[in-house]
Amino acid sequence: MVRVTLAAVLAFAVSALALAPNNAGAKDVGNGQGQQFTTGGCVSDADCRSTCCAEINATGVGICSAVGAQFQNGKQGCGFVDPNSAATIAAAKAQVEKQGF
Repeated sequence: MVRVTLAAVLAFAVSALALAPNNAGAKDVGNGQGQQFTTGGCVSDADCRSTCCAEINATGVGICSAVGAQFQNGKQGCGFVDPNSAATIAAAKAQVEKQGF
């Protein structure tokens, strides 16, 4: 029983660490137009179609989330406002340039 519990805890920890915004939506990071899809990056709730930008606890970056999932997988809930938004937006613009879309 201990092995199963330990395996479950490790699987959860690995999945929480693996959570990261999807780079495909880089063009919508920081534009405040509510166009970012769930799992895309964000600097505030205004970026997200779901109106929920949640901070990822492990990395301190924002990810658009469904309201019902705002505390899952290491997220800290809706209402995140990125204190490093200028750097986050610059990185997103660089990603857009790299992707070409």
